[in-house]
Amino acid sequence: MQFGIVTKRMFFDTKRVQSAMDKKTRRVLSRFGAFVRTRARSSIRSRDTISKPGRPPHSHTRVLKDLILFGYDRMRSSVVIGPLAASTRGAQALEEGGTITVKAARRGVKSRRVKIKARPFMGPAFEKEQANLPALWSGKL
Repeated sequence: MQFGIVTKRMFFDTKRVQSAMDKKTRRVLSRFGAFVRTRARSSIRSRDTISKPGRPPHSHTRVLKDLILFGYDRMRSSVVIGPLAASTRGAQALEEGGTITVKAARRGVKSRRVKIKARPFMGPAFEKEQANLPALWSGKL
């Protein structure tokens, strides 16, 4: 799965997006995006501890949960679901694992590189909701 980056121009309620597709496609993709977003957000629990590698991350401030959005990708005629573009570095490191630079919180403290083990939250949410796509297209869901 490729990590999605969502911008505000991709929202389903913009005139540009609404004119790019028929009503049924827009409805199905919008609902699917909303379902995956909800499942991903609900998998991120609010805890003071650090989650185990391989499990969804814990939220200490709720920021990651609030930045998960969905939108329409005109180039691929599909829905993109994931954190808002401004937050993708840290979120991608959580999803796939990797190294990021953590900026200093105060003066006199140096920035440092941190290695993060994967704590996927978007991929599992997408895979679980993908089974509902046929029902969305047939109008049963």
